[in-house]
Amino acid sequence: MKSGFSVKKKSKRQSNAQKSKFTQNNDIEYSSVQKAISILLSFIPDNKPVGNLELSKALGLNKSTVSRLTHVLAHYELMRQDEKTLKYQLGRTSALLGMSVELSQTEQLVQLGQPYVDSLRDTVGESVCLEALQPDGNVRLLCGAVGPPPLSVTFPDSIPMHVAAGAKAILAFSDTEFTDSMINGDFIRLTENTITDSHVFKAQLEQIKHQGVAYDHGEANAYVHTASVPVFNHQKKPVAALSICVPANRVHKITDSNNLDVLKKTALTISGRLFYEVPKK
Repeated sequence: MKSGFSVKKKSKRQSNAQKSKFTQNNDIEYSSVQKAISILLSFIPDNKPVGNLELSKALGLNKSTVSRLTHVLAHYELMRQDEKTLKYQLGRTSALLGMSVELSQTEQLVQLGQPYVDSLRDTVGESVCLEALQPDGNVRLLCGAVGPPPLSVTFPDSIPMHVAAGAKAILAFSDTEFTDSMINGDFIRLTENTITDSHVFKAQLEQIKHQGVAYDHGEANAYVHTASVPVFNHQKKPVAALSICVPANRVHKITDSNNLDVLKKTALTISGRLFYEVPKK
């Protein structure tokens, strides 16, 4: 009996010891992961070359620990080391991870944006859409929610950028080089309100950037008016535009301050889903 009891007691002690060791190892691994992540994050936003000693001082980590972790990170190409300076930068795998995020965001914009488009439509009682600017200069519908009858605006699959409030919102907040590359000469007139002069169009973009809202006052369709604001990604680049579209007899609804506030807040919420951070003032 004593022998049996003794064996059981010993087994329990061994179990506790093993459990303690397992917990301790988990703590060590977790700590190492945290340190490795802190090293990677230290290269944001400019990815400047840094050596192990500089990393050690900046992060308050032991130099041997930093050396071990940068070696592992370089092995998986999350970092790369310059053969001459021996300094590190983010590597190919880090770049691929960033590209994957961008691609998934573009692919998921339709699914991600639809609930917000539906909610905004229900709030303002008008048609709402999310659209993106294509390389060919047309604006493509990503998702939409048609407003209640009797007069409701419906959406074409695509329209030229010079008559689309969404395109204006995107171009106004894009870098100058991209905007200039998209504007090649004057434009075709679709209605009496269409802006055909590229210089006038560019001047309007400056005004839009200042006021934060783009308008299409019957430029694509004389009976439809639109207000649009940009949606930004994690790089603070406009990747889409959120729009409220109304019949001409209800144009006052897209200049109403309350509707514009909810439009901007909804666009900012969608931007947040794309990891956008509001710039600090």
